[in-house]
Amino acid sequence: MTLRLPSKSHHFTSFPPVSTTESPSLFDQLETRTTQELLKSINSLDQTIPALVAAAIPQLEVLVEATVQRLQNGGRLFYIGAGTSGRLGVLDASECPPTFGVPQGLVIGLIAGGDTAIRQAVENAEDNAEQAWRDLEAHQITDRDIVVGIAASGRTPYVIGGLEESRRRGIATGCVVCNAGSAVAAAAEFPVEVPTGPEFVTGSTRMKAGTAQKLVLNMLTTATMIRLGRVKGNKMVDMQMANQKLVDRGQRMLMEELGIGQEEAATLLTEHGSVRAAMAAYNGQ
Repeated sequence: MTLRLPSKSHHFTSFPPVSTTESPSLFDQLETRTTQELLKSINSLDQTIPALVAAAIPQLEVLVEATVQRLQNGGRLFYIGAGTSGRLGVLDASECPPTFGVPQGLVIGLIAGGDTAIRQAVENAEDNAEQAWRDLEAHQITDRDIVVGIAASGRTPYVIGGLEESRRRGIATGCVVCNAGSAVAAAAEFPVEVPTGPEFVTGSTRMKAGTAQKLVLNMLTTATMIRLGRVKGNKMVDMQMANQKLVDRGQRMLMEELGIGQEEAATLLTEHGSVRAAMAAYNGQ
C-alpha cells in the first residue's frame, strides 16, 4: 500500500500554542531515578501548589460570593469538566450532601462522556462543544443557577461550549483553570486562574493541576456552605449519619456542645437524626 502525502497546497490545521501545563517537565531521565528520588521530586513540585492557590484567593472570593447568592435564592451549583477535571467536579459535588446535609442535586457534577467517564475515558467526549449544554438542559437549568467549568488546559471544547451557552442565556458562570489567559477563563464571568506550570510527567495534569483544582473546589464549596449556615462553630452539624464513624462523631459533638454524657447524646441523636436537630431539641428550640 502506498502512502499518499498531501500536496504542498494542502492547508494543515495548525496546533494551538503549547500551554504551560503541556510544556516539558523540569525533570528528565525519570526512568533512571531511584524511587526515593522520584518521590522527593514529585513532592517538591506539589509544595508549590498552595502558594499558587493563595494568589488566586481574590478571584475565588468573587466566585464564592456569586455562588452563595445563587444558592440563597434557590439556585444550584453545576460543575462541568472532562477527564480528571470532570471527575474532581463529580467528587466535590457528591461529597456535599453527606458533609453538609444539603439535598442531592444542590451541587451537580457533570462530566464529558457521562457517568461512564468517571471510571474510564470516553473517546472524543471532551471535544464536543455542544454536549455540555445538552447535559445542563437535562437538569432543567435556569438563570437562578451557576455553572463552573473546570479545565486544567483552559481550552476544553466541552467546557467552553457549556460556559458560552450558559452565559448567553443569562446564567452565571465561573471556572477553575490552570493556565493564564485561556479560552475557558474568557468564557466565564467569574474566572479563577491557578497557573501551575509544567507537570512532573509532561502533560499529566492529574498531578499538580489536579491538586490545585481539588484545593480550589474544597475552598469553594466549604466556604459557600459555611456562608449558607451549614456549619456551627467548626462542626458539621448537618452531616448525614451514614455510618458508625459519623454516628460516633455526632455523639461527641453533642457531648462537647451540651455537656452531656454519651448515653444521652446517643439517645438524642437517634431520636432527632442530626446534630443540629438534637441540639435544638435539647435547648427547647
